[in-house]
Amino acid sequence: MIATIQPSLISCEIYAPASKSSMQRACAAALLTDGITTITNPGKSNDDLAALDVIQKLGASIKKIDDNTIEISSKGIFPVNKEINCGESGLGIRMFTPIAALSSETILINGTGSLLTRPMDFFDEILPQLGVSIQSNGGKLPLQIQGPLKPANIEVDGSLSSQFLTGLLMAYGAAAANDVTITVKDLKSKPYIDLTIQVMHSFGWEVTHENHELFHFNIAPTQNIEKSLAYTVEGDWSGAAFLLVAGAIAGDIIVKGLDVFSTQADKAVLQALIDSGCRISIQSDQIEIGPIPLKAFHFNATDCPDLFPPLVALAAHCDGTTVIEGVSRLTHKESNRALTLQEEFGKLGIEITLQDDLMLIKGGTGVNAASVHSRHDHRIAMACAVAALKAGGPVSIAEAEAINKSYPNFYAHLMQLGASITIQ
Repeated sequence: MIATIQPSLISCEIYAPASKSSMQRACAAALLTDGITTITNPGKSNDDLAALDVIQKLGASIKKIDDNTIEISSKGIFPVNKEINCGESGLGIRMFTPIAALSSETILINGTGSLLTRPMDFFDEILPQLGVSIQSNGGKLPLQIQGPLKPANIEVDGSLSSQFLTGLLMAYGAAAANDVTITVKDLKSKPYIDLTIQVMHSFGWEVTHENHELFHFNIAPTQNIEKSLAYTVEGDWSGAAFLLVAGAIAGDIIVKGLDVFSTQADKAVLQALIDSGCRISIQSDQIEIGPIPLKAFHFNATDCPDLFPPLVALAAHCDGTTVIEGVSRLTHKESNRALTLQEEFGKLGIEITLQDDLMLIKGGTGVNAASVHSRHDHRIAMACAVAALKAGGPVSIAEAEAINKSYPNFYAHLMQLGASITIQ
């Protein structure tokens, strides 16, 4: 699929998509909860659909109530299939592997696309310490595991991804018979762990933590009683970041459906937008944003690496050189995002320099008409589309359907705001 974006002025209001970070965690928690969970505003991205498929194969049943509500019934982990596939979801594979390991059955865990090349050797090291046998493909997928996982006091390295810790916390929450502690050194993306704990609290688990030089997460056992719960999926700050940047670049828009008190890491986009000098009004129920002359900014994305693509699109239209910290977090994404951003935005005439852990984007030089490629990375496709709104001519994006991973309505939403986009 090729999406061609014409330079456009946008306006009007839009609702943010559902958060796949919140949705996937809610699916996992509902699977681990004995009873019925009603989920409102469920996500519809490929990652969300993969999570729903996984929990069904691990024993949950799902009933669609209406377009905005689903009902998940579960008695815990009772696999009905010997293989689960997490699609291309990094969170899915890292979260559901420890959860699947709660079963005593042998389960094959797989994925598709770029997920097959991403490192999973964390599990080779950690799961055997918890009584789980594992065979991996040299530290990559597929994984064959057999539990049951037995929670124990353990120390883990949190430098690669917080998603591994999310899976352990949830598995511990479901299976802990006594108070147990997970000690984490060099924890990255702490806001995502805050979101995990928030979801766990919503489902009745008690998790506390202390932060000194190390993070100590204490998980208390819970009573396994049947529950009836309701959970509303938050609006997605990761997807909304592209809408907000689009507003800062190309028009006066209003974005609704976001919780300004959310623990989502990508809420930090607000600070970058403020620093860029755009016109912005942050209210409890909506964010109004529009373009005025934009200036270069300095931003640390170590704890929110998914913001690199929208912020590169923003920086391309800012006068001066923008500096974004945290490049080391970009290697094991759907693509090597640092190099991909450098190459694809280079086609648009934007010079990006990689210097140690820094990305330097020379903006204000104009975005050229060009043909670019998503590199099968949803956030690269969206970043190029947003940057194109104020380009010197049309920008065509090959493999533009990559957006389906997280935000399948992205192009439709831009067109709803007034952008001129053709799909072939």
